[in-house]
Amino acid sequence: MKKNNFVERSILGTLSFLKESIFADEYALKKGFLQSLDPRIKTIIFLIFILQILFTGNIFVLLYLYALCLLLTFISKISLGFFLKRTWVFIPLFSFFIAIPAIFSIFTPGEALVVFQIANFKFIITRQGLSSASLFVARVITSVSFGVLLSITTKHFELLKVLRIFRIPQIFVMTLGMCYRYIYLFIEVIQNTYLGIKSRCGNVFSVKKGQGIVAWNIASLWQRSYVLHQDVYDAMLSRGYTGESKTMDEFHATFKDWFWLGLTILIFGLSLWQNHYLN
Repeated sequence: MKKNNFVERSILGTLSFLKESIFADEYALKKGFLQSLDPRIKTIIFLIFILQILFTGNIFVLLYLYALCLLLTFISKISLGFFLKRTWVFIPLFSFFIAIPAIFSIFTPGEALVVFQIANFKFIITRQGLSSASLFVARVITSVSFGVLLSITTKHFELLKVLRIFRIPQIFVMTLGMCYRYIYLFIEVIQNTYLGIKSRCGNVFSVKKGQGIVAWNIASLWQRSYVLHQDVYDAMLSRGYTGESKTMDEFHATFKDWFWLGLTILIFGLSLWQNHYLN
């Protein structure tokens, strides 16, 4: 029974985490600082920040940008716990494990910092390797944090509209919008399917029967998705969908938007100057 409860908690917890991570429109509706900016200007500002992250080779500048990202999160009335949980999972952790081999002398020769031995194999951690790995991980975490902050402080349809304003191909924007809707739909289907299995079969059944149920549901989900995609697209066309994202409110840039854009460009220029003359 405990094992079943563990599996159940794992499945429902994973689905709930995915749902909360991908779909958080309530944060875009709050009256925070970033939510008050024009989506077009805000997107440009965040692109400048990400370019700044890519160009800088100084880890202290990256830490400053990450601190600025956390400050923007706070004044935008977003829970820091929710934001950190959402940005430190998956890509940053994956990049951390990728960067681990780079700290050893076999991949990055240089000045030895730590030397240890495991089963007759000698390992040397170098200063150059540790510096490169730290810079890589900091760059990934900061980039992901700014990307996530932009997505959760901007309404989904506004972000798609901004992409079209920036001349992103319509097929790409339409595919992105459809994926967003389908992920939400399939999470709902998986949760309802699991609840249906539990209500009919209970928590206790054999391994062979459980494998059969899972295989049948995978096949059923595939068939339903195949049929559903055409039905959804037909329904969208019948409601006037033309491939363009439309919103009820038009975008209006104010003095505040242009001020923050100018300040961001100034910070970007100072960062480039620092990289060129001080490194």
